[in-house]
Amino acid sequence: MAAIVRLSSMCRRGVKPLFYQSPLLSRPVAALQRDHEQQHLPTARIHSSQALHGSDAKAASRHWTAERVLSVVLLAMGPVAYFSPGPVVDYSLAAALTLHGHWGLGQVLTDYVHGETKVKIASAGLFVLSTVTFAGLCYFNYNDVGICKAVALLWSK
Repeated sequence: MAAIVRLSSMCRRGVKPLFYQSPLLSRPVAALQRDHEQQHLPTARIHSSQALHGSDAKAASRHWTAERVLSVVLLAMGPVAYFSPGPVVDYSLAAALTLHGHWGLGQVLTDYVHGETKVKIASAGLFVLSTVTFAGLCYFNYNDVGICKAVALLWSK
């Protein structure tokens, strides 16, 4: 019993046990009560991160792989944009840079924004930001010199 009380007090302080595997542990907590007629044992719940099961694990793995593939594609697009600039490369850069930024800022939001309402507002803001970014880059590609030539003009001065 003393070990359980010690474990619960440590978990309230933010210390996580090493060999704790269950995602949700419910147990009675010892409570001193003077009135024996209303005796009940409240439960304390210790939450740990949810384990990935089934299709969620596969989706997370595919997303991680897609992020790495996009990073490698962006590395390869640098020399391609320098040696053969054109509309296809400009629009590909616009899409790849926007998606890379969207995924990166999405991870920042996942790490630092907490609370259901705040997460929804931040996700909506990120979606609007990514949409405006992509539309602005496409507008720049269509009505101006394009991303490749704009970078080349910056380097030429």
